[in-house]
Amino acid sequence: MDPDLGQQPRAPAPPAGLAVLTILVITVAVILSRAQPNGRVEAPFVESPAVASLTEVPGFRSDAWFLPDDGLLGFVEVPAGPFSMGSDPELDREAFDNERWSAQTPQGRVTLPAYFIGRYEVTIAQFAAFVEATGFNANDQTLRGPPDHPVANISWPDALAYSRWLNDTLRYSESTPTQLQERLDSGWEITLPSEPQWEKAARGSDSRIYPWGNTVDSGRANYGADSTQPVGSYPCPECPLGLLDFSGNVWEWTRSPYQPYPFDPSDDREELDRDALWIIRGGSFIDPSRNIRAAVRGGGDPGARRPFIGFRLVITAP
Repeated sequence: MDPDLGQQPRAPAPPAGLAVLTILVITVAVILSRAQPNGRVEAPFVESPAVASLTEVPGFRSDAWFLPDDGLLGFVEVPAGPFSMGSDPELDREAFDNERWSAQTPQGRVTLPAYFIGRYEVTIAQFAAFVEATGFNANDQTLRGPPDHPVANISWPDALAYSRWLNDTLRYSESTPTQLQERLDSGWEITLPSEPQWEKAARGSDSRIYPWGNTVDSGRANYGADSTQPVGSYPCPECPLGLLDFSGNVWEWTRSPYQPYPFDPSDDREELDRDALWIIRGGSFIDPSRNIRAAVRGGGDPGARRPFIGFRLVITAP
C-alpha cells in the first residue's frame, strides 16, 4: 500500500447487524479513481502565495487573520434546543446503517446548549495566517490553492492546532467582537465541532436530508466535481442560519471519536488513544450526492491528510 494513503484504519466494533461506514468505505472508490500510476492521489490545486504577500481577499479581513468580514468574524450563533440526529431509512432511502440511532429507533432526540459555528470552512488564507504567525510545520500541500478555497490536506492534529491558536489569539485581541470576547473571557472555547453540533448546524431542527431540504440540488453544493471552490460559492437561502458548504467542497473533521450510535457525550473526548478514528462530516467535491447528506458519518485516522478533508470551527461553552 502506498505510504501516502496510510494504513487501513481500525474501526470500532459495530452493533450486530450494523455496518460501520469509515473514510475507506466512503472514499476508497474516489481514491482509486483519482490515483496516479504511482498510487498517489491527484490534488487539483495551484500554488498559493505566501500569506505575507496577501493584501486582500474579498469578503475577508486582512487585518484579522483573513477571517470573514462580518460582525462576528464569520461565527454564527446556533440557538439552544433539540434536534433529531441520525437517519430514518423510511424517509431517506439512501441512509447508511451507521446513521441509525439504534436497532429499535432510527433517530435520536439530542438537546444542545447554544454555541457558535463558522459560516464557512476554514480557508487557505486563514490557515496560512496561522502558519505565518507560529511557524507551524504545515504539510507542503496544505497551502496550495487559491486563498479563499477551503484548506485541505489537514490532519486532525493540524486542525486542533489551528483552533487552539485562534482561541488564544481572539481571547487577547482588541479586534474580537464584544459578543465573542465576553464568551471567551467566561471560558468558552474555539475548537472543532462535536458530531451533534455539526449535524444540528447542517440540518436544523426539522430532520431535513440535505442542508437545504429533502431533494438533492446541484446548485446548492460542490460535489461530483474536479476541485474545491471558494467558500460560500453556492448560495443557500434555505440552509439553517445562513450557514454554507456543509455539503460538499471538503469533508470536515469533528472532535468526536468514531463510535456507534446512540451518541454518548461522556465518551466524546479528545484524550482517547491516537489510534481512534475521528468523525468527518459533509462529503467533498469528489463525492456523489449520497455522501453529501447531512447525516452521513465518515471516519478518518487522525494522521490522514487528503485533498478532500478540511474543517470548520465552533465556539462552545465549557
